[in-house]
Amino acid sequence: MSDQAAMDAGAFENAQKPAEGGGAAAPARTGAPPVQSLDFILDVPLKVTVELGRSKMAIREILQLAQGSVVELSKFAGEPLEVLVNDKLIARGEVVVVNEKFGIRLTDIISPVERIEQLK
Repeated sequence: MSDQAAMDAGAFENAQKPAEGGGAAAPARTGAPPVQSLDFILDVPLKVTVELGRSKMAIREILQLAQGSVVELSKFAGEPLEVLVNDKLIARGEVVVVNEKFGIRLTDIISPVERIEQLK
């Protein structure tokens, strides 16, 4: 058995043994934080926005809007919608209707590398 394999086997055995004094087994350390350590942030509210498109309008044009007015958006019909969390792009998707309510089906999740690039 190689030295690394022996160390790995020893770490596994130590993780399975009860702690001194008859207590529960100590958790194995793998380098990744345990999922439970993230529990305290799971209820933090975030602003989720689904962006259909954008438009720039002068105040005069906005004041003239009435029921039935059409506002031209920067995107074309059929283009993916953008899903923003706290104003940062995280995904793209398409409109769906579920039980007479609009929703979005995610078609593309932005990679972590791309999300980090947005922060620069």
